[in-house]
Amino acid sequence: MLDFRVEYRDRNVDVVLEDSSTVGEIKHILENELQIPASKMLLKGWKTGDVDDSTVLKTLHLPKNNSLYVLTPDLPPPSSSHSGALQESLNQNFMLIVTHREVQREYNLNFSGSSTIQEVKRNVYDLTSIPVRHQLWEGWPPSATDDSMTLAVSGLTFPCHRLTVGRRSSPVQTREQSEECTDVHMVSDSDGDDFEDATEFGVDDGEMFGVASSALRKSPMMPENAENEGDALLQFTAEFSSRYGDCHPVYFIGSLEAAFQEAFYGKARDRKLLAIYLHHDDSVLTNVFCSQMLCAESIVSYLSQNFITWAWDMTKEANRARFLTMCTRHFGSVVAQTIRTQKTDQFPLFLIIMGKRSSNEVLNVIQGNTTVDELMMRLMAAMEIFSAQQQEDIKDEDEREARENVKREQDEAYRISLEADRAKREAQEREIAEQFRLEQIRKEQEEEREAIRLSLEQSLPPEPKEESTESVSKLRIRTPSGEFFERRFLASSKLQVVFDFVASKGYPWEEYKLLGTFPRRDA
Repeated sequence: MLDFRVEYRDRNVDVVLEDSSTVGEIKHILENELQIPASKMLLKGWKTGDVDDSTVLKTLHLPKNNSLYVLTPDLPPPSSSHSGALQESLNQNFMLIVTHREVQREYNLNFSGSSTIQEVKRNVYDLTSIPVRHQLWEGWPPSATDDSMTLAVSGLTFPCHRLTVGRRSSPVQTREQSEECTDVHMVSDSDGDDFEDATEFGVDDGEMFGVASSALRKSPMMPENAENEGDALLQFTAEFSSRYGDCHPVYFIGSLEAAFQEAFYGKARDRKLLAIYLHHDDSVLTNVFCSQMLCAESIVSYLSQNFITWAWDMTKEANRARFLTMCTRHFGSVVAQTIRTQKTDQFPLFLIIMGKRSSNEVLNVIQGNTTVDELMMRLMAAMEIFSAQQQEDIKDEDEREARENVKREQDEAYRISLEADRAKREAQEREIAEQFRLEQIRKEQEEEREAIRLSLEQSLPPEPKEESTESVSKLRIRTPSGEFFERRFLASSKLQVVFDFVASKGYPWEEYKLLGTFPRRDA
């Protein structure tokens, strides 16, 4: 299987194909996804240069994962609004409620907006056994004129649309009934039907050519070349219920990898064994195995309690090849070769898988020629092996969780200690920074005050001498600390000179008052 990531403008499309496919088949898939005619596409990005539509992928020797891109030079770029709306419609999921008129049965089918009307009709053929060319529909919108049209542009009501399908009267049947002819005719179906419904020509399914009715089922258990394993399992479950009743194992809906994840990779107490049921419609044992073994209440109950059950249909060669590829990847070539060598009449097979630390182990391969008691015994034997391993895993997991809890507690205590140390260090740093800031402010204030004091000291007029002819006043000033200053001043000097003198000694008038002693008053 080769994986391709194809880029076109603002879209990426994933395509998975076998290496036996051609480049043209990739374009056909892209035509449905991108709504671009294959003839308008230029598929670029090949490592070996340009290729044509008939080139087989195997001849290009490609790796598993590849990246390509599409060019459409002949098509104009779409307007942003129309392209956005179309893209949104293509990504929407439509619920089609299809009523089968003859049996009054209703099917709820989910399709993406990129699916075509033809794909819907083929899916309905799988469910109703009415070939596409004999389907008579009611409920399609008037705009749905072409089967190649996608649901997004067909005018369906979103998100839910009701349709009715019935069988169209066959001209062959009408003619033969009028002629009372009893011959049985086989008609080739251009849409891919292997046989026409024998009852269409007046012959019962179980009587046609003397073949048992199980060999003439029109609805396959699983679509061929199913791209989505989940969708394939949905059809498998629906068809299994239709054939064998509602009492059957609960099949896991999803990929095999998802089934592994569900069974093996949870908590040890929640893990289960994985049972893989491999169906084959061409085996004579299938009907008996399904109806009497798989649908037995004891088997259904035991599987439900202890197993994750996954299924696959090996009837079609493409599906068989796909499972063998998955089997080789997950279980190794020996198990894949064991299944590959099983003959058709040895099917169906029941694989019991146990998840281990290093790999997945196949505990048992149960063939279809068994009994209910033997099947139950082999399931129980597998459970005994699994339970022993599970107890060891639970013990290891509990011990590991205990160690992890201790480590988490130690890590948490260490983290709290680091947080406390960091907070303490930050507090000390903030305190030191604050002290430094205050010290800087104090120094700046002192420097400013000293500068003011010096300025005032220099600006003072000279002290008059005692023998000066002008009137002189001698002032004695006591400071708050008890120190005395004396100085002579001209009687004609302003009081501001006295204030400046006191300030020059370190006692600015903004902070101190100059008081007379007697009578006591504010200067």
